[in-house]
Amino acid sequence: MCGVIGIYSKSNVATSLFYGMNSLQHRGQEATGMAIDNGEEILRKRAMGLVIDAYTEESLRELAGNIGIGHVRYSTAEGSHDYNIQPIMGFVGGETIAIANDGNLVNYQVLRERLEEEGMMFQTTNDTEVILYLITRYYDGDIVAAIKKTMKVIKGAYSVTALVKGKVVAFRDPNGFRPLVLGRDEDDVIVASENAAIEIIGGQMTRDIGAGEILVIDETGIHSDHFESEDTPKNCIFEYVYFARNDATLDDINAYTFRRRCGEILWEEAPCDVDLVVPVPDSGIPSAIGYAQAAKIPYGEGLVKNRYMGRTFIKPTQKERDMAVKLKLNPLGDVVKGKSIVLLDDSIVRGTTSRNLIHRLREAGAKEVHMRITSPPVKYSCYYGIDTPNRKHLIAANQSIKEIEENIGADSLAFISMDGLARAGKKSIDNYCIACFNGDYPVDPTVI
Repeated sequence: MCGVIGIYSKSNVATSLFYGMNSLQHRGQEATGMAIDNGEEILRKRAMGLVIDAYTEESLRELAGNIGIGHVRYSTAEGSHDYNIQPIMGFVGGETIAIANDGNLVNYQVLRERLEEEGMMFQTTNDTEVILYLITRYYDGDIVAAIKKTMKVIKGAYSVTALVKGKVVAFRDPNGFRPLVLGRDEDDVIVASENAAIEIIGGQMTRDIGAGEILVIDETGIHSDHFESEDTPKNCIFEYVYFARNDATLDDINAYTFRRRCGEILWEEAPCDVDLVVPVPDSGIPSAIGYAQAAKIPYGEGLVKNRYMGRTFIKPTQKERDMAVKLKLNPLGDVVKGKSIVLLDDSIVRGTTSRNLIHRLREAGAKEVHMRITSPPVKYSCYYGIDTPNRKHLIAANQSIKEIEENIGADSLAFISMDGLARAGKKSIDNYCIACFNGDYPVDPTVI
């Protein structure tokens, strides 16, 4: 999971890209980059770390041009290395192509091996480079035709922004796993992973970019084409459960409303007689509000968040995640002491965060700590861009709910049902990819 943005404008875009990428920082905190077309060449700057640290006013002035793309990176299987920072660039027929991607190809390794056998030399371990190589292979001046041929070959999740000869190009996989939206600010056209990146720079989201859709934005306007496929849209349910910002509205579902509804439904499915409802910030806040309102139980801030910490789930190693939890969340003893509380969180993936929080809340004086989770148990690995590569890391894949309850030290534990999740989104569950819950993968992860 990463964040992408592309802007076609009549003025310099570097500053707008900077602010847009900042608003997508929750989608990836390990590295960032932008590429800008100045009419003569594509300029690029990339760096490890956060957007705010990667660019100075001087560097943004140097990146002069009215067309650009940006990326914030969260590494999955490829690892966190500077050579994997996007956008990446390739050259064909005297032209430069730069691309940035959010997603993960399930047939990346097979495609890479085939390309290497044909003499291709790779500069990264990033599956985005495979997409770039295939586009440049098929490109003869018609970028849409090259993308369609590429989409016939690649399998998995991808939401891509690209720069090609005075154009911003965006395309989304036929399942629409990862989000991609379109917006405008007067004459400017913006594509991004979430609407916040459009709104923060003064634009308005106009619509979602459809599953399998290919957009080309140039001086003549916005041109839409589609890759014909038998696949059906399967938006990732975890975007609404956890990844997207609370203010994101993706494929007609608002993340805040979805999460609050999950809390209300959890109260119906798993009521709890407690003194206080406490959220795990930030994605647990709307669900805790919904739970508290439905239960008519007071809502309290029992955990104080360090706003300068990143998201613990997307830290690359378990040791970093453990340290980040301690730095990020601290119990508020005056609120929880002597009280029985119910803790609302979006998911239990490995179990270490929940165990740590419950232990520290008890140390702070909480009398009872119950947990309610606004997603079903995560039992299966994700192959579409989330860092759960092996089921041995998923506590629910190896333990029953009762065993998890004992493992994390909760007085009780309950997860929302699949039906409850569908009710929260007010759509059939068939509209979502829920493979992490039931192992039913829309794209076979063993495909070759």
